[in-house]
Formats: sequence, C-alpha cells, structure tokens
Amino acid sequence: MLHLLQKPLAAAQPSRRTFLKASAGAIGGLVLAMNLPRSAASAAEGEFIQPFVHIRPDNTVVVLSKHLDKGQGTASGLATLVADELDAAHDQVTVEFAPSDPQVYANSLFGVQGTGGSTAMANSFMQYRQAGAAAKAMIVAAAAKAWGVPVGEITVSKGVVSHGSGDSATLGALAGLAAAEEVPAEPVLKTPDQWVYIGKSFPRLDVKNKSAGAPNTYTMDFQRDGLLVATVARAPRFGGKVKSFDAGEAMKVPGVVRVLQIPNGVAVVAESTWPAIRGRSLLEIEWDDSAAETRSSDAMIAELKEMTVSPPVKVREDGDVAAALEASAKVIEADYDFPLLAHGAMEPLDIAMMFDGETAEFWFGSQIQTIDHNVAAAVLGIPFQNVKINTLWAGGSFGRRAQADAHPVAEIATLGKAMQAAGMAPAPVKIVWTREDDMTGGYYRPMSAHRIRVGLDAAGNVTAFQYNIAAKSIVKGTAFEAVLMKDGVDHSMTEGAHDTSYAFPLMNMDLAYQETQVPVLWWRSVGHTHTAYVMETMIDRLAKEAGKDPVAYRLELIRDDPRKAHVLRLAAEKAGWDQPLPDGRYRGVAVHKSFGSYVAEVAEISFRDDGTVKVEKVTAAVDCGTPVNPDNIVAQVEGGIGYGLGAVLRNQVTLVDGVVEETNFDTYEPLRMSDMPEVEVHIVASNEPPTGIGEPGTPPIGPAVANAIASAKGEWITSLPLSKAGLV
Repeated sequence: MLHLLQKPLAAAQPSRRTFLKASAGAIGGLVLAMNLPRSAASAAEGEFIQPFVHIRPDNTVVVLSKHLDKGQGTASGLATLVADELDAAHDQVTVEFAPSDPQVYANSLFGVQGTGGSTAMANSFMQYRQAGAAAKAMIVAAAAKAWGVPVGEITVSKGVVSHGSGDSATLGALAGLAAAEEVPAEPVLKTPDQWVYIGKSFPRLDVKNKSAGAPNTYTMDFQRDGLLVATVARAPRFGGKVKSFDAGEAMKVPGVVRVLQIPNGVAVVAESTWPAIRGRSLLEIEWDDSAAETRSSDAMIAELKEMTVSPPVKVREDGDVAAALEASAKVIEADYDFPLLAHGAMEPLDIAMMFDGETAEFWFGSQIQTIDHNVAAAVLGIPFQNVKINTLWAGGSFGRRAQADAHPVAEIATLGKAMQAAGMAPAPVKIVWTREDDMTGGYYRPMSAHRIRVGLDAAGNVTAFQYNIAAKSIVKGTAFEAVLMKDGVDHSMTEGAHDTSYAFPLMNMDLAYQETQVPVLWWRSVGHTHTAYVMETMIDRLAKEAGKDPVAYRLELIRDDPRKAHVLRLAAEKAGWDQPLPDGRYRGVAVHKSFGSYVAEVAEISFRDDGTVKVEKVTAAVDCGTPVNPDNIVAQVEGGIGYGLGAVLRNQVTLVDGVVEETNFDTYEPLRMSDMPEVEVHIVASNEPPTGIGEPGTPPIGPAVANAIASAKGEWITSLPLSKAGLV
C-alpha cells in the first residue's frame, strides 16, 4: 500500500476558499486558478482543478487547451509543455478544450480568446509551462507534508512522486492533497537542458480518435437525442436577399419538419441531414439582387489593376522614390494579379445549438471564442453568462473559422429564434454546410493586383523600389478594424512587403481598397501568400539583372537579418545549390519571414512531355525558435508546402455575373498525389522563444516554383494560378 494512504487526510484538507491567483508571465501572464470555491470534500475526493491543468484520481492529467486545434497540432504542443514541467508520463496526459472565458483564457496577443496568426505557441509557451510547474510544486508540497520530509528531497519522474525513504505515489493519488496547497506565484521552470519532452518528437494526442473515427470528434459527427438538422438556401450572389419563396414541394419530403425564412436565406429544418438537403433543393426562391455583386472576375481584376496606378493610402514612404526612379539607369516594371481563393478545409462549416429561450449551448470548432460568444448573446438577446461554447476539434480551417462577424453563430442563433417564434418546442439543431455551400459561401482570400517599379543604377544595384497594391480589405469595416488598422492601413494586405528586411536604399508602398460585396477573410498566411510571391520573384529578376546568383544576391540584401540569412544558407546547402543538376531539372529559391518564423525553400522542377511542370522536390529550412515537437513542425511545413502548391498550380475562385463557378473539388482542384513533391525539412536548433509554424511554410513555395520555371524559360509568371499559363 502506498505510504501516502497511511497518512490522515483531514490534516491536509483546505477550508472553503477561492482559488484565483495570477502572476504576470513573460507572455500573457499566468492564470493558475479560476475563481472556483473549493471544499474539504472536493479535495478529499482527489480532485486537482486549475484552469490549465486537471489531475484526476484515475491518474489522468488533463490539459485544457485555450486554442482551437484544427489539425495544426496545437493541443498536443500545449500538453507537451505541461507534461514536461509537471514531469508527468507522456501517455497519462490528455487534452480537452477550455471553456469560453476571456478573463482566464485570452490570447494575450489578441486580447480575446482565440486562435490564429500562428500565435498559439508564441502566446502560450510560458503560460502552460508555468501551469505545469505550479502543479508540480503543489504536488511536491503535498507529498512532503504527507510523508513528513523536506520538499527538496522529493523527486518526480514519469508521473511518479518519490522520496529516498521508499515512499512513492502517483500524481493522481496526490491530486486531492495538492488541491489544498497554495498556488506558487512564480513557479520554478526547467532549463532547456532539463527538458524531457520539449524538443522531442511524439505522436499527437488527437491521432487515435481521428483515426478510429471516434464519435463527436468533429461537429459534422455531432449527435444528440432529438437533434434536428438544417440546411440554408443562401443567395447565389453576394449581397442578395430573399424576395419571396415557396416551400410547398420541400415540405412534402419525408423528414422535413419546417421551412423558415431567416435574415440571410431560407432554412429547411429536418430530422436528419439528407431530407434537409433534399428539401432545400425543392425550394422555389426569387432573389433580390439589387444590392448584390453582379460583376465577373475579369471586371474586378481590371478594376484592381487600375487602382494600382495611383493608390491613395500611404503604407511606407522612405523618400522621393519617383525622383530616384527618374534618375535610375534602368527601371524594371511588373504587374501581378492573384485570384480569390477558397479555404477548402476537409470539414465544411457546421455548428450545433440548443436554445431554450433563456440559455443557449453551442458545439462547434470555435476559433475565436470571445467573438462567437458575444455574437451569440447579442443575437439571442440573452446575457453573456447564459451562453456556453463547447469547442470541438475542427477538420481544418486555414482561416475560414476565424470570422469577425461570427456568421455561423449568428445564422444558427437567428434560426433558433425563428424556430421559437414558429412555436416549435425547444430542440437541439445543427446547421450543416455542404461542400457546395462551403465553396460558394464566400469568405475567400481577396483577389489582388500589384504594380512594381524598381530602379537600377548602371551597375545593376537597386536605387528605389515602388510597390503598389490593391485588394479588398479583410479588416476594414469589421470588428477587427479598431485593433488591426493603423492610420488607415490594413497591414494584413501588405505584410511581408512593407516590413521586408531586404536592404533597399528607398522603398515606398501605397495601397487602395476595392469595394465589393464578396466577403473576404484571412487565408493560410494571409497577405504573405501574395506579397512573398511578388517580392521573391522580383528579387530573382533583380539578381538576373545584376548578373548574380539568386542565393548570393539575397544574402547581400539581408546582411542585417542573420536568422533569415541562416535558413537561406541551410536550405541552399541541403539542396545542393552549388551542385549541377541532371538534364531537364531546374531549381528556384525563395526565403520569407512570416509570423515570427523564417523559412527558405528550394524547389526542384522538371517538365512533362506535354510541357506541364512537375515539382520534384522541395528542400526547406525552418527557424521557428524553440522547436517544441520537431515531428509536428515537419508535418506543418510539409502541409503548408502542399497547401500553397495546390493554390499556385490550379486554384482560383471565379465569378460570372457575380455567381461563383467553382462549386466542388472537381472544379476547385486540390493538390493531387501526383503533384506532391518529395519534401525535406531541416529545423534550425534554437533557444529563441517559439514562433508560428502553422502558416510560414506556405508563402515561399509559390515563388520558389516560379523562380525555377524562370530559370528554365527566362520568364516569370505574374498571374496565378500557373494553369492560366498552360503549365499545369
């Protein structure tokens, strides 16, 4: 029998108290306990409950992830941080998503609870380590009291607490006693040489359930007794509204319960998914398109190109670039355009809700819980505290679930109110988006146009760089505007260009905002997806003008950015940049910093007999600070390369008279297995704070491939996707 159990429990039981202790940490502060009353009985029952760490009597360590995991591995990463500082056994740790509570679980880089911008690890690295270290300190203190030995003589390893006398106990056995201990304000953290899990590769915690198809992992699979399923007929043109509708035929479908008009369309509520979809297809709706977007993509791109001639908003102004260009020996000009892109996540949008008229509970992959929570309360007209958000795993997002308007929440909330107004008994309901809904429902990466003019002196050196851009703003007119726009500039459009570390003597950047009803949103790596392409292909063009090797030329221009230079050298070395290639093979390189991380990629390509391009291999070097889980970093870079390559090769969303043409993966083609190159990822060893990795692998792949094509053909592609040039 464990020695612990021979000790009287009563002596260590706490009186009724409130656990709310916080100390400001290096990143975001440390919240170690919520304002939860704790009783002697609960401690005796063996519970240890802190906001980020729960230790159960069955010896399970539960880490509460404040961030949505949509496939990027964040939840496992946060669990790793806690497990290491707690010295838990890796296989006793599991993850649950934290409740919506911005006072406790806010992303310190946002000010609200939410996930995005590859900030999860940067925001939480210290916070979750401190939570694990605090839990360990409380466990050790409890054991020392129970065994009557000094704290300094207690050790913890793989979830077992031990003393030299032979006393030992599991974390679960000590959990109740530890709950009575004071939460340390500044728990002692391990030094990197003491880490057991951080920096090592471990399987992600979500793999088992996802592989086995565990129930209720995703919202699409969510079930509950009495659950109704709804689909919504939305306007085919953005900005359109319902003028009139006839639900007669829809109501004849077995299983259809009710058809209701809501602000953004007509909802068919049924007993299951198929009748909801079938009933919707039989609706007869007349749409009012008087305020809708009715232009085609060609007209919108033409407008954007016009807007790049003289954009009105100043982003960066180093000096008189116009005069410098006029005095230059040569001026290189280029115009780029990029299409709308859908996110194409494997799981389309979906959301479930139970609303009884006074309280509401939601289940879905909530990416920005605070906004979702506030919108739910506002639309339903109930207090914030009467809303509960249950965050579920999400089958991808790439930015799609991070909406400023929380429109899936608003839509199901308005449906709930309509059901109530129609006299329907309270029942849980789930709105399902089909793939076609997801593809045509908007919230795309904005289409954009870029106009570049670069001056060169007689020796080929850059004298001035003028960068003009036009696109619809992602944040203008949204809840994000007050925080993310400064001096009228939406930096999510210009990131990766206005803040370039290339050392140009003069650089100016101006922008213009397109007005359209087409809703836009961040897309994996946001503005970097187009600015990196522009900057890195232009750098290759300038290297050619100067008669210099593309890698050597870049190194000259980034001499003041050693981390960027290091990943560039590493990728070039590992790709054998200085070695000759076999006949028919060509290389291109790109290097880019995004979300605090540096990624360089060398793409090796060939051409098929029909002239289309095949990316054979990509060699990547990554510096994302302290690598918490190297295997997951490799996976994210591989995925980012595949995702970006698919967009570069074929992807585009086009409008014809305002109606989206691409409705499924037959017309918006994802990357095919035959397209995926061999990928080799090299991670820079670092003790710098960890930075983002979900997105930074995506921006360099497009320009690396384009530069490889240019090395073969002597011309750079400036209008994406590559299929428009007949290369795919």
